[in-house]
Amino acid sequence: MAIGSSIGVHGWGDMKSLTGQFVTGRWFVIFASFLIMAAAGATYMFGLYSPVIKKELGYDQSTLNLLSFFKDCGTNVGVLSGLINELYPPWIVLAIGAILNFFGYFMIWLSVTKKIATPKVWQMCLYIFIGANSQSFANTGSLVTCVKNFPESRGAVLGVLKGYVGLSGAIITQLYSAIYYDDLKALILFIGWFPAAISFAFLRTIRYMKPVRQVNELKVFYNFLYISLGLAGFLLVMIIIQKKVNFSQSEFGVSAAVVIFCLFLPLVVVFIEENKIWKSKKFALVDPSPVKIVTQSETVTETEKEKEKVNSVVTVPAPKKDTKWYEDVFNPPARGENYTILQALFSIDMLILFVASICGIGGTLTAIDNLGQIGTSLRYPKKSISTFVSLVSIWNYLGRVFSGFVSEHFLTKYRFPRPLMLTLTMFVSCIGHLLIAFDVKNGLYIASVIIGFCFGAQWPLLFAIISELFGLKYYATLYNFGSVASPLGLYVLNVRITGHIYDKEGTKQLEALGLKRKEGQQLNCVGVDCFKLSFIIIAAATFFGAAISLILVARTRKFYKGDIYKRFREEAMVTEAEMLEKKNMEKTEEDAKVGQQHVVTS
Repeated sequence: MAIGSSIGVHGWGDMKSLTGQFVTGRWFVIFASFLIMAAAGATYMFGLYSPVIKKELGYDQSTLNLLSFFKDCGTNVGVLSGLINELYPPWIVLAIGAILNFFGYFMIWLSVTKKIATPKVWQMCLYIFIGANSQSFANTGSLVTCVKNFPESRGAVLGVLKGYVGLSGAIITQLYSAIYYDDLKALILFIGWFPAAISFAFLRTIRYMKPVRQVNELKVFYNFLYISLGLAGFLLVMIIIQKKVNFSQSEFGVSAAVVIFCLFLPLVVVFIEENKIWKSKKFALVDPSPVKIVTQSETVTETEKEKEKVNSVVTVPAPKKDTKWYEDVFNPPARGENYTILQALFSIDMLILFVASICGIGGTLTAIDNLGQIGTSLRYPKKSISTFVSLVSIWNYLGRVFSGFVSEHFLTKYRFPRPLMLTLTMFVSCIGHLLIAFDVKNGLYIASVIIGFCFGAQWPLLFAIISELFGLKYYATLYNFGSVASPLGLYVLNVRITGHIYDKEGTKQLEALGLKRKEGQQLNCVGVDCFKLSFIIIAAATFFGAAISLILVARTRKFYKGDIYKRFREEAMVTEAEMLEKKNMEKTEEDAKVGQQHVVTS
């Protein structure tokens, strides 16, 4: 009876230990980040709920475009979240993001449902800026944490997590349709509470963990990739079917159930990997030598031997004195070491990367934001225009995961520099811009694919390059500084160039009909000339950005030819050795206690 109860207790203890490993492991942090990223796409749904804002608050198109600009600024200007992340743990960042998300979109919902007095335009701009800015907090809290937890697979981490962000708009649409059906006012409320609830649910899960080496680490991320590809394929099929067939709420419920199943499917991979780690830890503690009572002096000797073994395997450099944020601003360390924030911001490498991103990301985002208007100007049918938007969404996702995983593979196997892949992506995007500029027959379909893919591909590459060149110590802030390139490029290429030329051509067409534009009247421009000059300029700017980035390729060629992950492997080996040493000491103490109890019992 005593033996049986002992086995039962140990079995329960093992199950409890496995559950603890599962919930507290690195892979569960990745899963939690998937869900946070999948709910962080409210900014991509502006086109869906903006007509409600326009109608209920009586806005004209110019005012709506102003709201859109503040939305994009909020999404990409996340330096504050990065600075907070440098001082406080990730759960603080996620909590602030959740509060901002709920407050911003809840105030917009109260405004459109007339539950509060109609706000002034500047107040609405502030609300949407706050709501959109929450996305930078979600990115910083979860994505930056995962990159630090998996430094040797950062391309794959960025690719798959950014991929989930790319799919988030389609995911939220399916879930919202199942709950609220076609109530677009309720959609604003949904994107207020849903992402906030997900972030609060995983506040204590997302945390920094000392990286350890795992042989099949990249293979696990490929398993996550295959699941996300299945989710993307299902969403694409649903988008096509739902464009042609009117779904009932119950039918949307079925599609939402499949989406939820796909979102939770990575848990299977997480369990398998954490179970392997748990078993390996158990086996590591099994001592094949005969059991003996170990004295205190013997324990000390064994510990010293273990330390000698670790030091012989890994030579850890002496810790360097931390450089204060204001010191050596123009005398940075070697590439790959931890730069201070100012050292990184004032480096030539960052300047080149920033200018290239303004041109590349700014150009593709301008095309995406104007896609509907471009289709109308070039006389494409309405159904085709909605197809363009869907194509951009799916290929945006594919670009993110492709650039993340392929760049990681090429970097590891062939030492192929990531800046060169960024350059090639920008050159390819020039083709999409020229297809729009010269109105090639059915070219907008191809342009949607190219621009969506290249827009998505640039983000993981940009963030991975920043982490590799300037280190991970202040990555949260530098990551968000890289995002600022997007609204700057958008303002110059979209507002100052594309919008201005479109209005100029529209005014010309109005005057050709003998009409004068009335104040506040919305202009509609039709024909190839509406966007021709704009996209020739955008293509030229993107080509310039790609040429500039070639300078970065040349500057970092030697760095990427070396082993850029060597220091992370060494740190991981030291961490593993320390963990094993701690476990061995604990086991030795436990065996000694068991031996003493056995002697007393006898």
